[in-house]
Amino acid sequence: MGELQRAAGATERLIEVLHIESHILPPSNSNETTPAASLTSEIQFEDVTFHYPSRPSQAATHHLSLNAAQGKVLALVGPSGAGKTTIFELMQRFYDPQSGCITLGGVDIKQLDPNELRQQMALVPQQPALFSNDVFYNIRYGTPNATDQQVIEAAKKAHADEFIMQLPDGYHSYLGSRGVRLSGGQRQRIAIARAILKDPSILLLDEATSALDSESEHHVQQALEELMRDRTTIIIAHRLSTIQHADQIAVMENGTIVEIGDHQSLIQNCDLYQRLVELQFKHMPTQAN
Repeated sequence: MGELQRAAGATERLIEVLHIESHILPPSNSNETTPAASLTSEIQFEDVTFHYPSRPSQAATHHLSLNAAQGKVLALVGPSGAGKTTIFELMQRFYDPQSGCITLGGVDIKQLDPNELRQQMALVPQQPALFSNDVFYNIRYGTPNATDQQVIEAAKKAHADEFIMQLPDGYHSYLGSRGVRLSGGQRQRIAIARAILKDPSILLLDEATSALDSESEHHVQQALEELMRDRTTIIIAHRLSTIQHADQIAVMENGTIVEIGDHQSLIQNCDLYQRLVELQFKHMPTQAN
């Protein structure tokens, strides 16, 4: 009886959530909506200030201006709470800023249908959302009309096909809740295959290799290189050694951009970047042990 009551309570809360009306809406006049797929993949933040509803007195970003050039790699670095994750959330229009604007291909994203906007993006998080279903379902999630052959091709590009074929039922193998039957590196490659299948113009990476062993990291890095090719890519970097070859690195602190440049220029000219690099290299021997 207790379990039934808990299940009933959870169902009621779920129904309440499903009935919440979103405040993020497409333009009221459909004639004002620009097709997101027709735009270039250059992203521009222009003087953006944003406060989370739960923290109205604290700015998560403060007069932030930032450019992610089409087809280039932009890395975001900085201490916890600097605003890196907020940038991802604003780009996907989970929230709208209180001031300033965000543009895609020169068009304010408020003039785009939110669903079309998100279709242009793929997010590969540190902890991918995997479901208690088979491999086909998990890779196809987000691209439901993809054929089995398209799923397999995406898995091959993600360097996932080899381990998938070693599972008891190959692509029909059930992965268990949250992909419990897979290693961390294998879960990441499933998520990368999912992103490859979606074929986005913009890629958002919450550094996928930060919690992996060296062998898994090698396989995931190969898959990421395939995924990033010719795409506008923004990376939240947790390990600075992985983003030294980014086209641009934005150093953030307290919701603002402290400095932007490549690795070499930041090492020479940005005190905060120097401290972050020194701190990570200082702890490398401890992690190795």
